[in-house]
Amino acid sequence: MYQKLFIPGPVNVTEDVLQKMATPMIGHRSKDASVLQKSISQKMKKIMSTNNEILLSTSSGTGLMEGAVRSCTKKRAAIFSVGAFGEKWYEMAVANGVSADLFSSELGKATSPKLVDEVLATGKYDLITITHNETSTGIMNPVEEISKVIKKYPEVVFCLDTVSSMGGVNINIDDLGVDICITSTQKCLGLPPGMSICSISQKAIEAAQNVKNRGFYFDLLKLYEYIQKKDYQYPSTPSLPHMFALDYQLDKILDEGLENRFARHKQMAQCVQQWAKKNFDLFADEAYASYTVTTIKNTKNISVAELNENLSKYGYMISNGYGNLKEKTFRIGHMADTTLKEVQELLAIIEKIIPL
Repeated sequence: MYQKLFIPGPVNVTEDVLQKMATPMIGHRSKDASVLQKSISQKMKKIMSTNNEILLSTSSGTGLMEGAVRSCTKKRAAIFSVGAFGEKWYEMAVANGVSADLFSSELGKATSPKLVDEVLATGKYDLITITHNETSTGIMNPVEEISKVIKKYPEVVFCLDTVSSMGGVNINIDDLGVDICITSTQKCLGLPPGMSICSISQKAIEAAQNVKNRGFYFDLLKLYEYIQKKDYQYPSTPSLPHMFALDYQLDKILDEGLENRFARHKQMAQCVQQWAKKNFDLFADEAYASYTVTTIKNTKNISVAELNENLSKYGYMISNGYGNLKEKTFRIGHMADTTLKEVQELLAIIEKIIPL
């Protein structure tokens, strides 16, 4: 049975977008492929508010996260974590032989600009990674305040994970001074999983030129140089079905209007968070609660598995907690093309299933 997904990704994908994935194939070395890939890059620049180059990757966002920390760290990386996915970025660095240190916040708390300042002031680091929106804890970091601190250290490459927020939240890459900003298709952009996207600054390109072992598939410098030389074609065969759908979906996003889209995501978040506070409690510090996924403290010790089993009878699915928070929390995703009305319908059904 088809289920409406209210999980932190993948998201529900509209039928017209899915149909675009069935577009007949073209040669990935053809002029049509160049036109398609260039079109996607130009539209992503608008959504990301950047003049930096855009790179596409047939992978999850994890691929470009690994590529960023490996390609652009010559000295040492400072990895800041507010949950499971920040910690994964640290694991990627270690697995690739990149010198790195992990700075974790208490779960449910944001990354402190003061801590970022103290760490970078040591002069030990030439790259920093920040998770903008953490789906395990429901935290959305105060990236504007953090970016002001990072700008004090112009030699440091600033990497930002916006996998679960880009396209649902206003993130002005150029104003923030982000050097590498990474996102994926399966969350706020409203496509199936399988493609990731990043912006890359000239500073990051120059940093990569001084790193010897950047890997192969996720060598960001190689990707950048290849599309410059080959007119927006890529060294490895890309997922053309994703690109057909992405190009189409980006038009839909821009037609909706970015401000309208951001406002819709904020309305959905406020609706779920008010409901959570009334019936349970928020896990995240409310001042930094995410606009795209709400992590709810399971104060009533309900069985989330049982709730989901009952929800499936109505054609809905939510998510349990992640990692160590599995039994302590549950999560409701509200992103991409989901509407406020659909969120309200979900919450009403949950109230039917469990006594609140």
